[in-house]
Amino acid sequence: MGTANEEIELKFLCEPVDLEALLAAAEGVDDSAADLSATYFDTPERRLRELGAGLRIRQEPKGRLQTLKAGSGLRRQEDETTLETDQLDPGHAALRELIGDDEIARLEPLFTVKVHRRKRLLTREGAQVELAVDQGEVRAGRRKSTICEVELELKTGAPAALFALARELFEVAPLYLSFETKADQGFALADGGPSARRHDQPDLKQGMSAAAAFQAIARSALAQIAANGLILRGAESPAALHQLRVAARRLRSAMTTFKPLIADAQLAPLKGEVKWLAGACDEARSLDVFIDETYRPAAQGAAAIHGLADLGQALETARGSAHAHARAAVASTRFRALLLELYAWIETGAWLDALEDGGGSAEDFAARALSRRRRKLEKKGADLMNLSDEARHQVRIQAKKLRYGAEAFRPLLKDKTARRLIKKTKKLQEALGALNDAVSAEALLTGLALEGAALYAAGHLAGELQARRGDHLKAAERAWAALSKTDDAW
Repeated sequence: MGTANEEIELKFLCEPVDLEALLAAAEGVDDSAADLSATYFDTPERRLRELGAGLRIRQEPKGRLQTLKAGSGLRRQEDETTLETDQLDPGHAALRELIGDDEIARLEPLFTVKVHRRKRLLTREGAQVELAVDQGEVRAGRRKSTICEVELELKTGAPAALFALARELFEVAPLYLSFETKADQGFALADGGPSARRHDQPDLKQGMSAAAAFQAIARSALAQIAANGLILRGAESPAALHQLRVAARRLRSAMTTFKPLIADAQLAPLKGEVKWLAGACDEARSLDVFIDETYRPAAQGAAAIHGLADLGQALETARGSAHAHARAAVASTRFRALLLELYAWIETGAWLDALEDGGGSAEDFAARALSRRRRKLEKKGADLMNLSDEARHQVRIQAKKLRYGAEAFRPLLKDKTARRLIKKTKKLQEALGALNDAVSAEALLTGLALEGAALYAAGHLAGELQARRGDHLKAAERAWAALSKTDDAW
């Protein structure tokens, strides 16, 4: 017998040492505890994961349940069916609808999750919220990792109650908002360990409202920020830092694009906090790029450059300090609060109450927004070859915003034309980025306060970057011409 419903929940990561304090601060009723064990399944090609779904068989005190979860964000679809044995039920209707009988036959167990769960029912702001604390481990073959999570699931009432309770618990212990399911953790382990979270295509569909489109785009960026923040808190990772910074910039771009719909009292402060987060990563990213793309090729080259080793030491010292600064930012109370307040605003902000009909159709909004973006780029980029370095940098920013918008809205656009537009815009962005790198490198090297041989080597590398300026200008001119001939995709 199967049952389907919609989960509305928040999930947070925490430290085991804080669990008792959290439980003590969240007094409720119907306290219970249980040991739970679940096995997760997918095809060898990870077809369910590709579709944003997870399938498990979980052993509970009352028996076995086969559960299919799908979707992302605050609300997720959950479909359950009871089992008599440990074998998958291939007749699970929701599963058959999602992937079909042929794919079901190829499902295999990939990892197991075992947790001790404590839960209780709380009342907040007229709503009932179930608080669950999970502590245990996920195991894939010989690999394993620990789990320590707090979940808040809305049983009755408005979603705002979840965020109100979360704010209370924030005062008790450091909680980090997480969009990673136990299945996500298991797949990461099965595939060799966590890796930097890249941009996911937001789940946009024809006929959805503009407000729903913004929520999907913003959730995707926020999940990318949270996942890479988790990696950075555990270890230095240039890839995770880069992806977190990209996600922050995509989110700010979306907030600007949708400003006509989402402008309320919280927009400007939240956007400012996202800018702070991206800025905390800027220096580390600039040093990573300079070391990887300029310093290391020179160090591996045939030419002996006086002072290059001294410069390398100075760069690595600065890089270590910059990464430490970025990691401190994502471990801070400010970061934790930003994630929670952003999510609360995306899902329950005042801007939603001010809209009629969800702000109109997403397709119409995308066409208007991208048209504005393209016109602004064309205006800024007029006479591109004769612009100042700063003016060309502004053209690059506009190209990036057009690309981010086209990528986010792509499911609502003419697919082939959209792909072509994104490709041409990216080429322009890269060509202008190469020009900007030479300017940025000079400022970066000046900030290192170099002396002697290291200063000489820095001057040599800066000179090489400037020598390639003409080639980059020609590349930018070609990219501009190609983009100008590309049709709109809306």
